[in-house]
Amino acid sequence: MKSRAIAKSECVCETRALVRFASGETSVGDPGAPAVEGYSIEYYIMLVPSHRAFKNTIYEQLARIGKAVSSPRRLELLDLLCQAPRTVEDLAKEANQTVANASQHLKVLRAARLVEAEKKGLFVTYRLADLAVADFHRHLRLVAESRLAEIERLVGDYIEGRRPMEGIDRAALVRRVERGEVTVLDVRPTQEYEAGHIPGARSIPLKQLERLLESLPRDREIVAYCRGPYCLLAVEAVETLRAHGYRATRLEDSLSDWRARGLPVETGPSASFAP
Repeated sequence: MKSRAIAKSECVCETRALVRFASGETSVGDPGAPAVEGYSIEYYIMLVPSHRAFKNTIYEQLARIGKAVSSPRRLELLDLLCQAPRTVEDLAKEANQTVANASQHLKVLRAARLVEAEKKGLFVTYRLADLAVADFHRHLRLVAESRLAEIERLVGDYIEGRRPMEGIDRAALVRRVERGEVTVLDVRPTQEYEAGHIPGARSIPLKQLERLLESLPRDREIVAYCRGPYCLLAVEAVETLRAHGYRATRLEDSLSDWRARGLPVETGPSASFAP
């Protein structure tokens, strides 16, 4: 009786022979050709996985990612997870969803291996599977911005329409931030700041801004940033700062944009607020 290893080896050899035969490399009777007596070539071709079957299967797997991000609700949850790990309850609150709906959307993202979950006690915390997911989310946004005129119109009508916006050289502003020529303010929630922030930035969540205004210098321009171009936290922060006489500008970049420029990111709590 043949051993399992020998049988497996013979099966592999026969499969390779079938592939060569089906592709025309060998003919009936050639050394190394499979034994085809009594069987049609169509039968053997059926046994060999086709290129089409391979491609169909591969693109099915790729489509899993597309299906997972085909919901605007799930895209928003991914955006929030690009900032920091969060519980289902926290995500639901931030995204204005019910806990049940948020949980279902997160399960879809998890099935596509875009996020991971960890249960601690009664709560489940979700996080991105890795930084490649944040890069994917960013590139999806950039493609949409370059191809869909509706996005530019929506941003212009809603965000830019809230206050007069002077022309700003975005690249020059980033260079000023990088060189420490301005005071950088991170107005996201504290947990997002601690998960990652621009080096040297101060953490003042928007809800605390008015109370902590006096801790900010009046002789330097202040640059506020938050979760990216569609986030309103920095917009509202700039409005508040300007209303109190500060020179303030909004940096539209998200932390993913900052990282994509090859610039460093820090983690941990904020420094003191001494003026």
